[in-house]
Amino acid sequence: QVQLVESGGGLVQAGGSLRLSCAASGLISSSYTMGWFRQAPGKERELIASIGWGGGRTYYADSVKGRFTISRDNAKNTVYLQVNSLKPDDTAVYYCAAGLFIKYDSSSQAYAYWGQGTQVTVSS
Repeated sequence: QVQLVESGGGLVQAGGSLRLSCAASGLISSSYTMGWFRQAPGKERELIASIGWGGGRTYYADSVKGRFTISRDNAKNTVYLQVNSLKPDDTAVYYCAAGLFIKYDSSSQAYAYWGQGTQVTVSS
């Protein structure tokens, strides 16, 4: 049974940082493209960062480029999202997702497994 468990969210002031983690079980993470999505109230879920199953290629949404960094530790079956210079517009529920051998920039429909999400709230 595949499980993705996110952690690391919280309340932070604008300009602050967080490190989100996604611990995966029941799968061999090196075979999966891992993505971070977020969904703000009243908005659609959007892909903000992903890292390919080969471990090399990454994708970032324009809104987070230069501020967020995705990385993975296959030995720990964990993917991370370092989020810096946070803005109130970054407030959302952040979800981790996994897709077996999908392209690194695939859309949400390609991901088979999802975590429950972790709330990030940025105060101004």
